[in-house]
Amino acid sequence: MRIVIGEDSVLLRAGLTRLLADGGFDVAAAVPDAGLLLRAVAEHRPDLALIDVRMPPTHTDEGIRAALVIRRQFPEIAVLVLSQFVEERYATDLLSVQTSGVGYLLKDRVAHVSEFLDAVRRVAAGGTVLDPEVVAQLLVRRRADPLDRLTPRETEVLRLMAEGRSNGGIVEALQVSHSAVEKYVSSILAKLDLPHTDTGHRRVLAVLRYLRA
Repeated sequence: MRIVIGEDSVLLRAGLTRLLADGGFDVAAAVPDAGLLLRAVAEHRPDLALIDVRMPPTHTDEGIRAALVIRRQFPEIAVLVLSQFVEERYATDLLSVQTSGVGYLLKDRVAHVSEFLDAVRRVAAGGTVLDPEVVAQLLVRRRADPLDRLTPRETEVLRLMAEGRSNGGIVEALQVSHSAVEKYVSSILAKLDLPHTDTGHRRVLAVLRYLRA
């Protein structure tokens, strides 16, 4: 199994190379920045790219952006991203492209050698591996989303509101009474914690919240 590593830390890059080699993997290239990583991936066409989220020159999101490029240009190549901290947005961006052959782990997991090597094998084989701390944060955020409080029917009503339909239009679409639609709308506004105002903008705010989600 061939692997390309993108990691700017000299020590960690060398450590990962040795660790993977001892684990039976073929490290085709180990490079310090995103540009070299993309070139190495194009040249070696590895089974998996192991990528640090933050790399030169700005040490912000070069690694995750490179991972997204690899996912789009070479969908057959698995991607395992390593991060110093839980960065939920990056995990979400990575999973939004494709959910097979992808992983997101904290760098601390590398110290658990057998578990780390197992994660590499699973991702390379087309599986999905997410660090437990990332999963925990995603679940907390999901539970905290007021949209999750809506019933399926209320979600459907909100979707029709987002399409620009009036209460009358929703009545026609769902074949329910006007009073039923009014109750649905009132319940939606209450569950989304939208404050009562004299401006009548609560309906607009509900639609905006739905569209952002």
